[in-house]
Amino acid sequence: MAKTPVKRPGPEIQVEVQGDLPPGTAERARAKVQAVLDEISDPVLYVRIRLSRMRNPSTERPCLAQASLDVNGRPARAHVAAATMTEAVDLLRDRLTLQVGRLRRHWEARRGALPTPGEHEWRHGEEPARRPEHFPRPPEEREVVRHKSFALAQETADEAAFEMDSMDYAFHLFTDLATGEDSVIYRTGSHGYRLAQVHPEPRLGPVVAPLTVSPTAAPVLDLPAAKKRLDITGLPFVFFADAQTGRGNILYHRYDGHYGLIAPAG
Repeated sequence: MAKTPVKRPGPEIQVEVQGDLPPGTAERARAKVQAVLDEISDPVLYVRIRLSRMRNPSTERPCLAQASLDVNGRPARAHVAAATMTEAVDLLRDRLTLQVGRLRRHWEARRGALPTPGEHEWRHGEEPARRPEHFPRPPEEREVVRHKSFALAQETADEAAFEMDSMDYAFHLFTDLATGEDSVIYRTGSHGYRLAQVHPEPRLGPVVAPLTVSPTAAPVLDLPAAKKRLDITGLPFVFFADAQTGRGNILYHRYDGHYGLIAPAG
């Protein structure tokens, strides 16, 4: 008779609390996330929860909850906002359950245990996250307070869409494997994705995800011009080719009202 494998104890769940939150909030969040972890058969290598409350009194959903996991080397992330921290923690549990389920289906499909997404359907995010609201900081007070610079992943549009969903990002900057072009992928509502490239290329190859491709080349801008465009358009981010390097960059609105910049390293 085959023995049921014994699940190893997981890592300690790290909880970071920012601001004045009700007593027992950290313990409640830890218990909710632990219930999700108990349903995961693969080893969980890392767990971190962040809980905070925005200071803006006019914000309808000021309570933020975020969880980051490493499931046997595969990262997952969930980020939600709610009117109360109790609701935020419950939403975090639900969102994390979806993220872990998506990760499991993708991994089993790669191992051949399930049909690959697209043989019958593309499993796009079952329910959009309740994103935090942006702090209404005046444009003259905004600064680039976070600058991420790293080697962009070389991957297909399908892989980029999956990574974006797994990490609960609003967009994802990568280098398209088929064309070698710096590219950004983002959601267009609940039914598909949009891809933009520094120099649009028609030879993407087969794509399973419901995807449309922008035919417009990324504008060539320096950072001040990118800031101006972001403020004028009111969009959540601006994808542009850096005037000096020619590489694809993203300037985006952070939830604190400042800017964040993502640029390729090298």
